[in-house]
Amino acid sequence: MTIRVLLADDQALLRATFRILIDSCADMEVVAEASDGAEAVELTRAHRPDIVLMDIRMPGTDGLTATAAVCADPELSATRVLILTTFETEDYVAEALRAGASGFLGKDVTADTLLTGLRTVASGESLLSPVATRSLITRFLLAPAAGTHLAPPERLADLTVREREVMALAAEGRSNTEIAEDLTLSPLTVRTHIHRAMTKLNARDRAQLVVIAYQTGLVRATPPAG
Repeated sequence: MTIRVLLADDQALLRATFRILIDSCADMEVVAEASDGAEAVELTRAHRPDIVLMDIRMPGTDGLTATAAVCADPELSATRVLILTTFETEDYVAEALRAGASGFLGKDVTADTLLTGLRTVASGESLLSPVATRSLITRFLLAPAAGTHLAPPERLADLTVREREVMALAAEGRSNTEIAEDLTLSPLTVRTHIHRAMTKLNARDRAQLVVIAYQTGLVRATPPAG
């Protein structure tokens, strides 16, 4: 399958560079380009790409607002957003997660890292390391944005005990391999439980599943050490 990518960045030269890089891969293609957030949302609805590579700082509608609009649209549930920005700070990562982004990369990444990131997000995984997941989700929930509402614990009612257990460990930043070792399961079984939980909770990827785990109180946020 070809991974269809929409580029959203206000710098035309950067978009052109990304297009050449992505189109050089046999398994990827750029289907459209947007120069601001509003255009990104409009073109995403028109082209239904697999991934939107979204800059944060753009004139008019910014990338975080555009990400929230894309992720909130039921008709775009198959589209994932990968944030790419020079402003690689924890605050921006937290905002990107709130908005529904599946991953986050700085613009200083190598070409190989960017392409690997696109493939990772396209596969349904989140592009956040276990350490980043632990620290950023904790920060996000210890200082929720104005108007942020936590999800009721009843949202987890359809999950099995094992699915809750696996979900809780994922929310603590454990990798599938680490969860498998803790629960004496195979990594494939862990992956199956993760995907079943995502399906039952209508989570588009692991990043959103982790957020739900904290929002419902399945895992309690604690202040970072230090």
